[in-house]
Amino acid sequence: MLRLVRHGLRWRRPYSSIAASDIDHFRTILPPHAILSTLSPSTLNPSELDPYNNDWMGKYRGRATTVLKPKTTQQVSDIVRWCASRDIPIVPQGGNTGLVGGSVPLRDELVISLANMNSVRSFDPVSGILVADAGCILQSLTDYVAPHNHIMPIDLGAKGSCHIGGNVATNAGGLRLLRYGSLHGSVLGLEVVLPDGTILDQLTTLRKDNTGYDLKQLFIGAEGTLGIITAVSILTPPSPQASNNVILALPHFDNVQPLYRAVKRQLSEILSAFEYIDRTAYDLAVKHGQGRALSDEEVDGAACFVLVETSGGRREHDEEKLTDLLSTLRSSPSLWALREGVTEAVSKEGKAYKYDISIPLASFKTVVDTTREHLRSKGLLGEHAVKHVMGYGHVGDGNLHLNIVAAAYTQEIQDALEPFVYELVGKSLVQTWHQKLNTYVRCAASYRGSVSAEHGIGAMKTHALHYSKDDVSIEWMKKIKALFDPKGIMNPGKVLE
Repeated sequence: MLRLVRHGLRWRRPYSSIAASDIDHFRTILPPHAILSTLSPSTLNPSELDPYNNDWMGKYRGRATTVLKPKTTQQVSDIVRWCASRDIPIVPQGGNTGLVGGSVPLRDELVISLANMNSVRSFDPVSGILVADAGCILQSLTDYVAPHNHIMPIDLGAKGSCHIGGNVATNAGGLRLLRYGSLHGSVLGLEVVLPDGTILDQLTTLRKDNTGYDLKQLFIGAEGTLGIITAVSILTPPSPQASNNVILALPHFDNVQPLYRAVKRQLSEILSAFEYIDRTAYDLAVKHGQGRALSDEEVDGAACFVLVETSGGRREHDEEKLTDLLSTLRSSPSLWALREGVTEAVSKEGKAYKYDISIPLASFKTVVDTTREHLRSKGLLGEHAVKHVMGYGHVGDGNLHLNIVAAAYTQEIQDALEPFVYELVGKSLVQTWHQKLNTYVRCAASYRGSVSAEHGIGAMKTHALHYSKDDVSIEWMKKIKALFDPKGIMNPGKVLE
């Protein structure tokens, strides 16, 4: 709840709360079972709204009284048009698996859940183009295209519950970005309900369409602040005919960068993932039973690990290339469960402060170590305060997941981490730990990184946007927001303050 107190409630205009008369109007649009509200006579227990009011990490809590679950785009349009006429703020919600508070209300906004919009509209097995409702679960779409020998271009740990519309709205990255690129390239078209209720139909299945502005790109990563994505047209790649993965235990972090260069050079077109896990993250995943542990001999002296995956069209060819690479490297078979299970292991260990950042690969360890020493200098390391500081992520994308695991969320830890982490990643003067001097020195941060690599801004990072975007960029973002949403009703308090 800390972020709600400090940021995220600075709304610029008064909004209307939902009244019983609004519920009466929504009944003309939706059937009774698609309306969850405490404002009308019903048997609804207020706790039934908890999954919609709370993020899964337990950091953000809203006070929404009403959740609507439309089945069609026209129903979404009718709801939004009514809300625009009444100045009722709206929070679009998918699987609610985000990490920055972007899909939960901050006050008593209306929640529009897309969960009932879960149909596949079409799939072309020749081109691999899939058109699906925004509420389709990512794993369900993966299962749908699998018999046609295709895969989704995105793969996430939350694939069993996240929605494709939410994936697009946050421009989710995940484990396949190195091979298939971001959703800005995979998404061919979108259907969006704009803040006045207008339906913007850009649901093309064309791979080439050079006719003016590419409007769909504005909604990819906008986190529902410009409109509600109701359907997605996306290019699915052919399934790889052969897949291999190995985990490599490295004695020093300095080994990661030359190894990545060698892997890219020798595996080239069949390289699909190169994941980094520091020793703390590995130990925590093993402790909580996430995947199969390596033997004591294999991990002896290891400072970190990388997981390499190949995906290609001919097994013999791929295995030959992998064997050539491994002829001089020590490797062991691994399961993706070890890498994917780090997030779950962290949640079992304590309360996590998660920072999803983009920085140069060479700085991964420095950022983790500097953050740990900063917390140590504040007297916050210990079993009853900060238990672990760790890093893992996508090497090929320069994406580090910096995790600080604490016994509980506290204001003291929060204040120690922010703005320190954002200044360390961004463009400001910062204090950094100098090992030889055994003290802190102030220096100009040179990473020029991003405070959000793939999780978005949400409510958590609105105050930190300026560390990655200059004043001109932010001003034009605000102009775009004002153009699309002049009343400011669409997901207020997210992305922009």
